[in-house]
Amino acid sequence: MRFVMQESEKKSGITFSAADDRSPAKVTVIAEIGVNHDGDVVVGRRLIDTAAACGADAVKFQYFHPDRLLSNQAELAGYQAGQAASQRELLARLALPIDVLGGLVKHARSCGLAAVVTPFSPEDPADLMGLGLDAMKTASPDAVNPPLLEACAALGLPMLISTGTCSLDELEPAAALLRGHEAGGALLHCVSSYPTPMDQAQLGGIVAMREAFALPVGYSDHTPGLQTGALAVMAGAVVIEKHLTHDPSAKGPDHAASLGPEAFKQYVSDIREAQCAMGFIVKDVSDIERDVRRVSRQSVCVVRDLPAGHVLTRQDLTVKRPGTGLPATTLSTWVGKRLDIGVKANELLKESDLVDKMPN
Repeated sequence: MRFVMQESEKKSGITFSAADDRSPAKVTVIAEIGVNHDGDVVVGRRLIDTAAACGADAVKFQYFHPDRLLSNQAELAGYQAGQAASQRELLARLALPIDVLGGLVKHARSCGLAAVVTPFSPEDPADLMGLGLDAMKTASPDAVNPPLLEACAALGLPMLISTGTCSLDELEPAAALLRGHEAGGALLHCVSSYPTPMDQAQLGGIVAMREAFALPVGYSDHTPGLQTGALAVMAGAVVIEKHLTHDPSAKGPDHAASLGPEAFKQYVSDIREAQCAMGFIVKDVSDIERDVRRVSRQSVCVVRDLPAGHVLTRQDLTVKRPGTGLPATTLSTWVGKRLDIGVKANELLKESDLVDKMPN
């Protein structure tokens, strides 16, 4: 199965659907705006505009309530250190009210982009029901959070489940949920480090999850590399998520692991080139190969002049170019056959030269 985005006949915007491996599959590129709006709706709208201009298919935001998400023991992660005195303070500064988020979703739709949101608490998905989202996404730590996964699945939208911090055996319950989810979805390989060093990208995880779970697999990319998304496509990813920012040096938890506008545009372009190079998941003869195939393949050829009535031996035959005669793979088939007419040396053998024709 392939996981693609295509125009829906039933609703406006773009929706996720599956296609078989012989169908052209557009890799879905999601611009992860996340909290890079810094709590400013104007910045959020500008980032949506940038995502559209860069060729992304979708944008993704985060939706959370600090009081729902954080216990009294909540801590700042290492990459968040220095951003605020506490995680509660940090998240309070970055949280978007539901009406503001709804406005950003509408703006994304007006730009021709799909809209995806990551909720963080089991109560959050119910707040999102009226926004007209195209898919739900869960963050990596929540791949093992059944209450949140079940609440997201209840919305009936396609689901993207990021898998950073998880071992393969931990992911079977999430994979089982996706296999039984009517709207479909994908697992996203991810390394939850911000940023992720290139030598820690572990793109082989895409292959491992495809083989283990027989589900569409994508990649949530936190590396600084511009070609990592393209490499992930070659590894089999059908959804790519990448953080987009107005300024990678801006103060905030995710800017340093994000790409600015020009870099993001190149990132998307490289993904599209990789997708074109990947082509269909088949191995067949391309039309552009047919001339070389005809000229360069070899056919059964007669070594020396032979009279009518001669019974062919292996020593009478060789293979030579072009590939327009009896295929080289059939050489042994003609040994023991009797010639109906005389043939000249260095001529391609024809079935019409023989008394004993091959059966149809």
